[in-house]
Amino acid sequence: MSMSAPRSLRLHIGLFGRRNVGKSSLLNAITAQQTSIVSEFAGTTTDPVEKPMELLPLGPVLFIDTAGVDDSGALGELRVQKTRQVFDRTDFGVIVAEAPVWGEFEDGILRELEQRGTPRIVVFNKIDIAEPPADVLERLRAKNIPVVTTIASTGKGILDFRQALLDNAPDDFVNNPTILGDLVGPGQMAVLVVPIDKEAPKGRLIMPQVQSIRDLLDSDAFCMVVKERELRAALDMLKEPPKLVVTDSQAFLKVAADTPRQVQLTSFSILFARFRGDLLTQVEGTLAIDTLKTGDRILVSEACSHHPIGEDIGQVKIPRWLTQYVGGKLEFTHVRGHDFPDDVSQYKLVIHCGACTINRREMLSRILRCRQANIPCTNYGLTIAYSLGIFERALEPFPAALDIVRRAK
Repeated sequence: MSMSAPRSLRLHIGLFGRRNVGKSSLLNAITAQQTSIVSEFAGTTTDPVEKPMELLPLGPVLFIDTAGVDDSGALGELRVQKTRQVFDRTDFGVIVAEAPVWGEFEDGILRELEQRGTPRIVVFNKIDIAEPPADVLERLRAKNIPVVTTIASTGKGILDFRQALLDNAPDDFVNNPTILGDLVGPGQMAVLVVPIDKEAPKGRLIMPQVQSIRDLLDSDAFCMVVKERELRAALDMLKEPPKLVVTDSQAFLKVAADTPRQVQLTSFSILFARFRGDLLTQVEGTLAIDTLKTGDRILVSEACSHHPIGEDIGQVKIPRWLTQYVGGKLEFTHVRGHDFPDDVSQYKLVIHCGACTINRREMLSRILRCRQANIPCTNYGLTIAYSLGIFERALEPFPAALDIVRRAK
């Protein structure tokens, strides 16, 4: 989904709090633009201000900056009514309080969100002025309500705010259910290229392949599954070209050569960068390959814990292709399963697998960890496509990702 995603598909995040606690400043800090009017005078925001945006790493969201609901007077009553209506369409509630202040008013907002079963977090802003009350923090923690402290005017704590949103967003939003059905469409054909090699499990297909087949069927699309050596013959048998060809990343070069140029091509791993991760951020991370030099340290992370065999993609093939591309020896560190390091600052690049065995929330947390350390993060398929010189072609099904690459030139 992109900035053109309809509002119904966006996570609605409501910002609630007293006047002048910094709701607008918080919104401006996380969106990195002047969305709401910020003033030292209380009550500047008169009506709920809506800001649709792509909030990395979550995706399409709609922030609703409410008017302070402690207004008084006739105009204040109108503002309060509009703010209360926001509760009914809020998927995720953010209670913003000025650090030393918490009272019945904030408890009332908390009750409103609790009664609706709405996920919620508390942000204590302006902690440069005072600390949050200790008794309030203890009470919130006893109720398992996440607490973040910020100085919105300087950006302090904003990355923690992002992480709290990610950690507590509803599962049905975080775990995007579409792998490729939206790229193909009902009644259209996708050809899936599945090499049967040493790494293919005996008698079955690997998880991304199986999930892609099911996703196409759920989307009322047609699906043809072939080995890479049979792709050209299979395409010749079709009366019309397929809408999309998807390959195992390791067969990229042969499949690209056998797929007509007018047919879009990508890989399972790149599809999973979108499905399990954050495709746009990982595409940006891939571009950092051009900055690598001899001796740089690279972290290669595999989510599953299978024992590597022979020409393993993460242990052998990607290091070989990347070394050839850079033209010098690189230092590779490999981690598996849940052993993703807390500190990635020692690396120049993080290359992650498609993450088919972990949920999207965990993968997005890893991407955000890299983002906090200002370390680029990519994935197997993106790295392979870039190293082999077919990056743009592999991104053609994703116009927003392709725009990032072309703007970087």
